[in-house]
Amino acid sequence: MKFRVSTALLAATLLAALAGTSVRLLAHHEPLAKFDDGKTQTISGVISDVDWKNPHVHVFVNVKKGNDAENWAIELEDILSLTRSGWNEDTVHPGDHVTVTGWAARNGSRQIWSRSFKLTKTGKEVFAVTEAKPPAILTKRPTPRWPDNTPKLGAPSAAAQGYWAYPSKTVLMEDGQNIEASKWGLLKNINDAPKMAPMQNWALALYKERQKRFLADDPMYLNCKPPGGPRQFQLSEGVQFVEDRERQRIFVLFGGGNTNYRIIYLDGRKPNTGQVGGDDDNPLYYGRAVAKWQGDTLVSDTEGFNEDFWFTNGGLPHTEQLKLTERFTRPDLDTLNYDVTIDDPGAYTRTWKASWTLRWVADQELPRQLCQDNRP
Repeated sequence: MKFRVSTALLAATLLAALAGTSVRLLAHHEPLAKFDDGKTQTISGVISDVDWKNPHVHVFVNVKKGNDAENWAIELEDILSLTRSGWNEDTVHPGDHVTVTGWAARNGSRQIWSRSFKLTKTGKEVFAVTEAKPPAILTKRPTPRWPDNTPKLGAPSAAAQGYWAYPSKTVLMEDGQNIEASKWGLLKNINDAPKMAPMQNWALALYKERQKRFLADDPMYLNCKPPGGPRQFQLSEGVQFVEDRERQRIFVLFGGGNTNYRIIYLDGRKPNTGQVGGDDDNPLYYGRAVAKWQGDTLVSDTEGFNEDFWFTNGGLPHTEQLKLTERFTRPDLDTLNYDVTIDDPGAYTRTWKASWTLRWVADQELPRQLCQDNRP
């Protein structure tokens, strides 16, 4: 208990220390962690530089102040979202005069989260992002299968490619709850916190503190920690299954975070076997997973997690006692049902379940969203 409290305080202290430093230190994040949606600010000036890098694109603008100029950092969405919406690094150039309206930085620094970015001369709006939608399903297609009739979790054939994305839920909460939150897990109403999951008192207090700080302490954003646990199946960049049938294992590749992976073993090994400090092929951020097929459902049991990451968007706590039972079912080619049972007697008063679906994105490579692109 003392360790958890001191860890949270340490993270808060670190964030405060970083608040006055370069804009480049934070990775992809809930915008409200840095910006105040209740304070709108407008600037006009000349672009000095375009930093077209992940996790967020930045455009730097010189704003005239008397006989001098102040340089402002305008933060935009990530490269994938901007590119999908038709924008690229040549949309604007140094020397262009622009007018930007957006949310002011909470720490008072010269940063703005862009809500409107216009070329002053023409009034043309640029860098607006349209919400990505899953591809339309014209007809229900059968589940692809291996010769032994086991469902395929990856591409339907060796010549095809694709990945899973567009999760129906991006925030982990117990089934049966319908709580409003941002895609990053920030609650619209903090009073809904107790409804998210059956948390113990200390866990609920920590979860509320993370929410009140607008998720600013998320280690995936501060330090590029991996998205272990159910979180990996709720990131917008998606996941990809690579089935190594010969060695009886499945690689689960992630488009977000550090584009790393986890391994699910189907070779009959005992759960939670390996080195205490972690294994090269299965680090403790993802635990150690063993699985077997039960009919058309792959049932994976995972344990051996550390506490150095958030296992959900929004910061629901977990401890090293966390055990997950994940069920993957592909009822047709385009749908993956994900069902997870959370068992963590260190943080929750009982076991609980959550479930959602993902959609197949055919004929495309898994997108890459590198956390560390524009770190110093």
